[in-house]
Amino acid sequence: IDASAQAGRLRLLLAAESAGALIACELTAAGVPWSVDEHTRVLEGELGPRPFGSGKPARMLELAGDVRTALEAPRLNLDSQADLLRALRAAGLAVDSTSKWALRKLDHPAIGPLLAYKRLARLLSANGWSWLDEWVADGRFRPEYVPAGTASGRWATSGGGALQLPKQVRRALVADPGWRLVVADAAQLEPRVLAGLAHDTAMAAAGRGRDFYAGLVESGVVGTRDEAKYAVLGAIYGATSGESGRLVPRLARAYPRAMALVDRAAADGERGLRVTTLLGRSSPVPGADWRALQARASQPDASPGDERRARSAAREWGRFTRNFVVQGSAAEWAVCWMAALRGRLATIGAAAPAATPAGASGPVFARVPHLVYFLHDEVIVHTPAEHADAVADAVRASAAEAGRLLFGTFPVEFPLDARIVQSYADAA
Repeated sequence: IDASAQAGRLRLLLAAESAGALIACELTAAGVPWSVDEHTRVLEGELGPRPFGSGKPARMLELAGDVRTALEAPRLNLDSQADLLRALRAAGLAVDSTSKWALRKLDHPAIGPLLAYKRLARLLSANGWSWLDEWVADGRFRPEYVPAGTASGRWATSGGGALQLPKQVRRALVADPGWRLVVADAAQLEPRVLAGLAHDTAMAAAGRGRDFYAGLVESGVVGTRDEAKYAVLGAIYGATSGESGRLVPRLARAYPRAMALVDRAAADGERGLRVTTLLGRSSPVPGADWRALQARASQPDASPGDERRARSAAREWGRFTRNFVVQGSAAEWAVCWMAALRGRLATIGAAAPAATPAGASGPVFARVPHLVYFLHDEVIVHTPAEHADAVADAVRASAAEAGRLLFGTFPVEFPLDARIVQSYADAA
């Protein structure tokens, strides 16, 4: 730290990551309030009764029969991508993938039931009865978070899949009696972080006191909110074609400082250099294979194919570093947000412990509001009902504090949509 040219930022990064590691342990200890009965109702409503052993649920068997009939393939194994591709092609369909995006483009009686089958298969494998047996006990789902588990500093999980809870099962995330959930997510976090990183006052102004994408429309940068989303995603992820690629030049004209920042990060990545987040997290460098490609393309006897492969690999790495600086800085904002919120929740709970305890949350959290869930730019707090309004205020105040910690007095805002609900599904 002492040797760093940005020692203050590095100290904040280490403090935030330390707090984040503690919060991850506390999230697992407290657990997510989870209704086994509600989850079971969801599964039975979608899939039918629980099958015996490793058999398929009734609804999936029915859909599989419909697909086999439509494709005239009575022995088709729908779970085999190779078999499914052969059957689709035998039916005269030009298809190279069984992804839902590829299938949706096809017009055939088999496609509807096939897509429904794949959706239910995903539910069964990711959050079916086996998941419920393994991960939920005593009214709590306790996932295993991995703070900064990705290169950019975003969190991951090593078990439970908490970062990918599908909408179907969110009805099972239910507050205890006498308690509520405060569900809050940061609106358009990454473009706001980009505005702060670049000190682009015009871009920050687009999101001040309003929806960021609506601000782009009102500023005349694009014509619709959908176009604004495409343009921002294209800028952050390096789109050069399609709707996003078409709209990115408009952002460059309106917000040259922000676009120059991500363009520099991409150019550094294409050269194999490191880039860093606001607080100093460094990107990985490309591997030996990447460097060998670039070296080969620079030789006098390099073929056009060598040069194409090297350019493609360089551009791909540049897209990674372009996104890294924004996504990584957004992850730093999020962990500072949680750390600030954790302190405020402790203060609220100490002032007036809950009359009705949430016993399954354990002795530390049974009578105080506490964090139970985190997903990149979203948190859920489990709180005694009498503290719900104060917790919602604390969530908002903590977001503002995180903005000041990272960006000082630069006028970029981080508005939140904070909802007080009984079930996670009610927050949608």
